[in-house]
Amino acid sequence: MLRTRPVGERYIAGGKVAGIVVALAATGLLAACGGNDSTASSTPTLKPSHTTATVPAAQSAPNSAPAAPEPSPEQAPATSTANERPEPAQPTSAESAPLSAKDQAYLDELKKRGVNPSSPDIAITAANYVCQSKASGASDQEVKTFVNAMAGTDPSFDPQKMSVEQAGQIYIDVATQSYCNK
Repeated sequence: MLRTRPVGERYIAGGKVAGIVVALAATGLLAACGGNDSTASSTPTLKPSHTTATVPAAQSAPNSAPAAPEPSPEQAPATSTANERPEPAQPTSAESAPLSAKDQAYLDELKKRGVNPSSPDIAITAANYVCQSKASGASDQEVKTFVNAMAGTDPSFDPQKMSVEQAGQIYIDVATQSYCNK
C-alpha cells in the first residue's frame, strides 16, 4: 500500500520552512536598521543657565544649643550666568611650537623634493603615521591611502605641479629615509 500525504500537508510542511526562512531574513534586515537612531527629537537651545550659590550657616559650638540662623538682607544668594557652550580654545601659532632638529630636517627634505606643506603639523603628522604604520606592520596600500589623503587635503597642495599620489609617495619616502628611527 502506497502512503501519500494529503496535498494540504505537503504545503503546510513546505510553508513552515519558507516561513522560518522569511522570519530569519526579516529579523536580520530589521536588526541592521534602527537601534542607533540619529534623528533629533528636539532642537537644542543655547539659553544661559543660572546657578545659585548659598552661603552655608556657621557651625555652632558642640556644647551649645543649636541656634536658628537669622536671615540678613545683605546675604542674598549669589547668582551667576554661564553660557551652555564653552569658549573655544585659542589656536596656537606655528611659532609657539618649536620644531626639533629631526622635524626641521624632514621639512627641509620635503621642500627639496617639491612638497611645501602649509603647516609643519601636517607633514609631521604624516611622518609620525608612516613611522607608526611601518612599525606595526601595516600594508603599504593602507599607508599610501592615508598619506595621499593628507597630502591632497593640504591647502598648499597644487594638483597642477604633481599628482596626489606623487606627493603622498614623497611624504612616505622622506619619512622612511629621514624621519623614522632617527
